[in-house]
Amino acid sequence: MEPRHAARAPHHPPEAVDRTDEQLAQHMCLIAHKIMVLSGKGGVGKSTVAANLAVSLAAAGRRTGLLDIDIHGPSIPKLLGLEGALLPGPAEMLLPISFNENLKVMSIGFLLPDDREAVIWRGPMKHKLIKQFLAQVEWGELDYLVVDSPPGTGDEPLSIAQLVHGTDGAVVVTTPQEVALSDVRKCVTFCHRVGLPVIGVIENMSGLVCPECGARIALFKEGGGEALAREMGVPFLGKIPLDPRIVEAGYAGKPDLAHGVGGETARAFRRVVEHILKGDGGAPAPEGTAARDTKGGSR
Repeated sequence: MEPRHAARAPHHPPEAVDRTDEQLAQHMCLIAHKIMVLSGKGGVGKSTVAANLAVSLAAAGRRTGLLDIDIHGPSIPKLLGLEGALLPGPAEMLLPISFNENLKVMSIGFLLPDDREAVIWRGPMKHKLIKQFLAQVEWGELDYLVVDSPPGTGDEPLSIAQLVHGTDGAVVVTTPQEVALSDVRKCVTFCHRVGLPVIGVIENMSGLVCPECGARIALFKEGGGEALAREMGVPFLGKIPLDPRIVEAGYAGKPDLAHGVGGETARAFRRVVEHILKGDGGAPAPEGTAARDTKGGSR
């Protein structure tokens, strides 16, 4: 199986292929901050966190890229309402899809004929595509590149860790229950072993916010992510509660913060973004800031 765009990609002369490493270095130099979003286990809401993090950085006025390297299960196009978006025709450089004026997006989901297509690749093919996404996508100058990795510590996160030098670090997403925390410990160990700093741990699905009364219910208990961060000696970025509106926004392809949904969940995301922005000397995102719905261009 070949993705539809890759199938018609041009056959470059040898000298063009040999420039991939040079292109990679040139493009990464134009990106001030690179952040990986990792999880040790699937189903913890990692892609939702990555999408909202990227949207929030863009809302704060930062030029942002969101790279989805979940080769076998890309969900970023769905979460951002970009399903069916088509990349421009074959060329040496690929143009990312614009979500709004401050956010560019790239995913293998844009290369597949439909959402039923399975990508059946071994590690070397995945590494090659990830390198192409970094070296041959016209990201331009960015303040932040957010990379949404698949769960675990396999080929995809290892490829990013090896290919992107000067990465700010990883945001590690977990849920409070122990079955998730045990895998996240391995994820933090992975970061240490490959020399990837840990920006911090986010405890996602930390309680359910009742849409009727606003009360908080500890469905999966609470505090496990915070305790794990203390145990592993890494920063804790905060607890993000479950909110039915986030689920609805994800199904509709309208990220929560991009559409001004308020409440405790939005405030929790903004606190995470404020922590990250402090790392680049930028002003914290103002309370109540939300990205403008200027989607569109490349449908």
